[in-house]
Formats: sequence, structure tokens, C-alpha cells
Amino acid sequence: MAERLKGRGLVGELAAEFAGTMILILFGVAVVAQVVAAEIGDHDSIAWAWGLGVTLGVYVAARTSGAHLNPAVTIALAAFKGFSWRKVLPYSLAQTAGAFVAALIVRFNYSEVLQKADPGLTIKTQGVFSTLPGNGSLPIGTWGAFRDQVIGTAILLLLILAVSDARNSAPMANLAPFVVGLIVVAIGMAWGTNAGYAINPARDFGPRLASYLTGYETAWQDQYGQLYFWVPIVAPVIGALIGAFLYQVLIARFLPPEDAEPEVGRVPSDEGATPA
Repeated sequence: MAERLKGRGLVGELAAEFAGTMILILFGVAVVAQVVAAEIGDHDSIAWAWGLGVTLGVYVAARTSGAHLNPAVTIALAAFKGFSWRKVLPYSLAQTAGAFVAALIVRFNYSEVLQKADPGLTIKTQGVFSTLPGNGSLPIGTWGAFRDQVIGTAILLLLILAVSDARNSAPMANLAPFVVGLIVVAIGMAWGTNAGYAINPARDFGPRLASYLTGYETAWQDQYGQLYFWVPIVAPVIGALIGAFLYQVLIARFLPPEDAEPEVGRVPSDEGATPA
């Protein structure tokens, strides 16, 4: 009986990861389609829509699965926070499937606009679905993009762990998803040049596969004709492990126990505060 309940629990978690990642990609990929193919909006609207997509996706899935929405996050939590390694592959597959389905929906809905902007379905609009070095136009090579994805995902994980750690100054009143969304907005605005800030293997591979199956023959390559799809998969995982390690070494090991009385002046006092 316990095993059956545990199995049903995992199904629910995977459904939540699928749904949360789908919401993230429905907003993220669609805003890029709108900007690139219809010329409505700009880089700022892209950064904000991706951040809001993360926020909404986390709100959808957080209670059931923890709302990882990112295989790199799942792997880092398994390596440093005790998340079950047996769930890593199922979570990653559910996240990628959610991203894939969302990208198919965007591809279907924006098919006329994409066809008008790029009749040959070339590198010109490939970046709607998957990332490219230098966003397909700047002189960034494979290893420059790889470096960028390691750094960007390390920043992401360090900050996610900081704002989700109950022993730290975690956001209260269920505001953590909103703050995580702001983290993604900030990364997009500051680290979006060299590789389009995928910082998430599912976010890139799922839509990349969807674009390939719907006519983008060069989906696995970059603008130089080199195989590129592996960069937004491998580099974010490395970056996530580095970011989680840095949080553990620089912050987590120095935090007081959760029930410890904070030193006066170290954090704002809760006395007199109105309960949320």
C-alpha cells in the first residue's frame, strides 16, 4: 500500500513538473516569437516575460513537486540538498516534455507569423525556440557560449538556494516564486548576450526538438553550421553544480540553526509585524 501511494505521489510530482515547465515555456518562447517574427516588443519584454513565466510556473508546481522546472536545478538539489537521485531522470524527462509540448503550441499558434517572417524556417527565426551563440548574430563561438552558460546557471542556483533556504532571509508570504522570477529577469537583462541565457536544459532541448520536427532542419546547429544543441544541456548542469557548491561553502555552512535566536542587528526583527 505504501509503495502504491509513493508511486502515485511521484506521478503527481511529474505532472506538476510537466505543467509548471509548460507554463514557463508558453510565456517564454511565445514572447520571443512575438518579438522576432512580429517585431512587437524588445529585449526587455523578453526578459520580463521569461521571468513572469518562471514565477507563474513555480506557483503552479511548487506545492506538489517543489517546482524545479529545470534539470540543472534538479541535479544540483540531488547533489547538495538531499533530493532523491532516483527522481532526477523522471523529473528531467517531465520538464523536457512540458517544454516540448509548450513549444509545439507556440509553433502552431504563431505558424503564419513565422512563415511570413522566415518562409524557409532558417536560422533567422530558429532562435525563437532554441538558443544560439551570440543570439545568432554576434561573434561568439561555442566555447564562449559554453562559458556564459556555466556562469549564468551558477548565478541562478546560488540565488535560488539563497532565497529558498529557511535558515537564510527567505522571502515570506509565499513570495519566493516572485523573487525567483525576478532573478531570471535580472539574468536575462545582464547575461543574455553571449548565449541567450538558456540556463535550463529542458528549456532549450524541448523547444529545439519541437522546432526540428516542425520544419527547422538546422535546429541542432548554430549559425556557423556546428552542432550546438549540447551546449545548453551540459554547461547549465556544470554551472548549477558550481553555484550550489558555492552557496554551500560561502553561505549555508555559516548559517545558524533554523530555530536559533538571531543576533540583534543581524536581521530585521519580527516584533510588531503584522502576520501575513
